[in-house]
Amino acid sequence: MSNRSIIIMVLVLVGATAYLLLKGDGNIDMGGEKHGAEAAHMEEAKKDAPAAAPVAPAAAPAADAKK
Repeated sequence: MSNRSIIIMVLVLVGATAYLLLKGDGNIDMGGEKHGAEAAHMEEAKKDAPAAAPVAPAAAPAADAKK
């Protein structure tokens, strides 16, 4: 096969794939892999979380470790 025919074949396959993805009207998530039960309920957990979570001081344990 010549390089020209390989390039044409790749372009046809890319075009067919794009057409099927757009016309399939599927819910395509490009966010990466999700694992566990929290993966399905991530949006619900974000809504239920408080606006500002309390943050523990990080400097206190480091000061105690140096003693």
